[in-house]
Amino acid sequence: MVFASTLFTRAVDPVVPKIAHDLGIDVKTAALLSTAFTFPYAFAQPALGTIGDFFGKTRLMNLSLAIVVTTTLVCAFAQSFSLLVAMRVIAGILAGGIYPVGVAMVGDLVPEVHKRQVAIGQLLAVALTGNLIGATVSGVIGDLLGWRGVFFSIGAFGLVVAAIAFFAFRGLRTAKPKPFNLAAVAAGFRSVFADPRAKICFGSVFFEGIVIHGMFPYVALLLLLAGQTHSSFAGLVIAGFGLGGIIYSLAVPLVITHFHDRQLMIMGASGAALAFVLIALNPVWYVLAGVFVVFGIGFYMLHTCIQLHATELTQTARGTALSMHSCAFFSGQAIGPIYYGFAYSHAGTGKPMFIGAAVILAVGLVCARYLRHRRPGLTPASGLADGP
Repeated sequence: MVFASTLFTRAVDPVVPKIAHDLGIDVKTAALLSTAFTFPYAFAQPALGTIGDFFGKTRLMNLSLAIVVTTTLVCAFAQSFSLLVAMRVIAGILAGGIYPVGVAMVGDLVPEVHKRQVAIGQLLAVALTGNLIGATVSGVIGDLLGWRGVFFSIGAFGLVVAAIAFFAFRGLRTAKPKPFNLAAVAAGFRSVFADPRAKICFGSVFFEGIVIHGMFPYVALLLLLAGQTHSSFAGLVIAGFGLGGIIYSLAVPLVITHFHDRQLMIMGASGAALAFVLIALNPVWYVLAGVFVVFGIGFYMLHTCIQLHATELTQTARGTALSMHSCAFFSGQAIGPIYYGFAYSHAGTGKPMFIGAAVILAVGLVCARYLRHRRPGLTPASGLADGP
């Protein structure tokens, strides 16, 4: 289910120029389809996390995927940009009920921190495989069948997965849903923000979303400006980012035995910053694809460490904590395309990359300085560190 849902996330990016040409709109306007998905995704998160905690995580995931699939199939037949935007908005609202809720389920089912880090890495590998294949396949399908073929193919696959997941989840035992009441909802949010790490976790992923994921809708445009018109090449470049994430997620069991998470944060931020600098040099597409592999390794090395701390913010409202984490991350992703559209128009394509390098390096240093695992028995206010 996580794999199917993440196919939708980056599938539109490689065919943005084709959508713009077919519907007679500017490429930068078509790129806002990413914002149309991510803004609702972000702002629906607090509600979805609460729904998952009180009414059942598996039921929410089933319903969410069914609606996302339906909107994607409608997009395949859309005759106007406004209908595409409307469907992407609805998909964005419900898509947040799948992967973030899945991470919260991992927190419920895997109590030990180190085992949970491995489990989150495995779930991330599945999600990133969806991102990778979604970007790659959509580029190829876009060249062969057009952008409508992209929506139809991915929607049809999601429909099959939704049917399978409905039956597969019936035997899964998770935390029993709690009776709903407003006082418990408020208490859940208070328990999240009682931990000082919350503002660091949420603020960090917000800036990650802006400077890293906000750039993806413009990859096809950057290649187009360099004379490369094939959507499949843009898909391969974006897929390189997902491949880097998969490489890291598979290496997590080995990596965490040799490095502390604070070291991983600095290493990851440094790798992502290096990738930004290399992107500014405007290499040919196949070199850029390799750079995006490094980009993915660096980003997910940093991001999964932050996500691990987000699962520890509360023991009683983990769905709420992860929904706030995703809210911050996807708010950044929604703002990112607007930022890059403005920056590219006023500062060219190079300077925003150097700004991105500085921002992500600062994020890594701040997280390494302030995020500490809580010692057993300590309250959020009494201490955070588990090491020097």
